[in-house]
Amino acid sequence: MGQSASRERSRERSREPSGGGGSAGPCLLDLSAVPDEVLALILSWVPARALATRCRLVCRRWRAAVDGPTVWRLRLERAGPAACLEAARRGPPPPPTAWARLCVLQPLGRNLLRNPCGTEKFAHWQVQSGGDGWAIEENRHPLEGAPAQTCFVSSYNWCSKSQLIDLLAEGFWEELLDIHQPEIHISDWWGARADCGCKYSLHVRLLAADRRAVLATFEAQPEPVPQWNDQQYRQAPPLAGAVGP
Repeated sequence: MGQSASRERSRERSREPSGGGGSAGPCLLDLSAVPDEVLALILSWVPARALATRCRLVCRRWRAAVDGPTVWRLRLERAGPAACLEAARRGPPPPPTAWARLCVLQPLGRNLLRNPCGTEKFAHWQVQSGGDGWAIEENRHPLEGAPAQTCFVSSYNWCSKSQLIDLLAEGFWEELLDIHQPEIHISDWWGARADCGCKYSLHVRLLAADRRAVLATFEAQPEPVPQWNDQQYRQAPPLAGAVGP
């Protein structure tokens, strides 16, 4: 009897709300009464990926806020004038997913090439090897602004590597590509070993949605580097072209 009564009293105490000295439970904030503009401001501080994958599923009102432009424009304004002006210059993307793609995937102003310096070996690249084939080495001279100080090294016969970039998967959308046709800038750094000359060429093809029809081509073929050189890196002439037919 005494033990049973003691256990019952313990259960009752565990169900009682904690007093001033106890730990408080989770604080729930009811946002149903706040105006739409206040809700948009609050949601704009939520990480972009959580906005698109979690907040949008809470209720119809939150989904409408996330699908609209206000929340995302507030985020872009805080990201800095460059990002905001770039997005505004491209025109308002259509709802419901384009604003989320713009802020989550951030296709504007970033390098769309994956593994550009070989830090993941040859991941994301298709390679064709001549001579002794490709290798990954440390840069012979530090290259300022590079994401890593490693580079792809070719051999004594022609070696080539290529990468296919899906612009839609990277965060662009069809209306932006077909109507606004943003410019894409292509550049690369290359060089030769001090005792070995080399030739270099850069080829870019803009493909249609079927990945077969070629809409535009861009090429750069700088002068070869002679033997006995300063083994400094050279920037291939930057290429720029508008996306679209």
